[in-house]
Amino acid sequence: MPESLVSLIEFRHLTFGYGERAVLDDVSLSVPRGKVTALMGASGGGKTTVLRLIGGQNRGRSGEVLFDGQDVTMMDQAQLYAARGRMGMLFQFGALFADLSVYENVAFPLREHTDLSEALIRDIVLMKLNAVGLRGSRDMMPSEVSGGMARRVALARAIALDPELVMYDEPFSGLDPISLGIAARLIRQLNDSMGLTSIFVSHELEQTLAIADHVIILANGKVATQGTPEQVRQSTDSLVHQYVNAEVDGPVRFHYPGPSIEQDFGLGVAP
Repeated sequence: MPESLVSLIEFRHLTFGYGERAVLDDVSLSVPRGKVTALMGASGGGKTTVLRLIGGQNRGRSGEVLFDGQDVTMMDQAQLYAARGRMGMLFQFGALFADLSVYENVAFPLREHTDLSEALIRDIVLMKLNAVGLRGSRDMMPSEVSGGMARRVALARAIALDPELVMYDEPFSGLDPISLGIAARLIRQLNDSMGLTSIFVSHELEQTLAIADHVIILANGKVATQGTPEQVRQSTDSLVHQYVNAEVDGPVRFHYPGPSIEQDFGLGVAP
């Protein structure tokens, strides 16, 4: 395999579910090192679950989740804590600490995971905020910034420790077109300039396919397809075709299964 395609993350025959409900069934996928990978699919298909499995919040019933060759499912607490120190996470809607300023939110992981001096922490925080265009907002509170700004502050916090991997859970959700474009550009630019590996969950087709190097589409607990954006666009799989082209009906039916029209309305039934 070419070096550019060596995987930082691999799922090998991973099965996971909540109670009796299977969410992922014998899933195998890979996230190429140094690339931007998009994780797509219908709502409830297990995309956020994939991120939680990578971070070790959830453990699979069977199979492996490899992070840089090490199985996350077999890590003890100390090993998992060390692995998470190499990961950054941007939660859906930012999840900033409401009682901490923008500056203190970004400084939090530095204080939690390092013994750096306050002078060095200050320099790092301002550099990370500058990278997302928000150095001037350092003294504001989360309640004083817009939704798009909050997402960018959360991104600055996610990259504070210079992680190898950054995970984004629906970074475009609820954003206006300008904020969405900024968020997409930041994911691409920060990945390239910092030498990151990025994986993000998204439903926004146009921006996602424009910035991703690798796309994985989940459906019915399986990987429907994975490959380059162009390969995904050209997929002959009927479900992938429906998803990429936003078609109303197809393998994912418009009508939820139920009794026929004739049964419900008594059509064609003799009085």
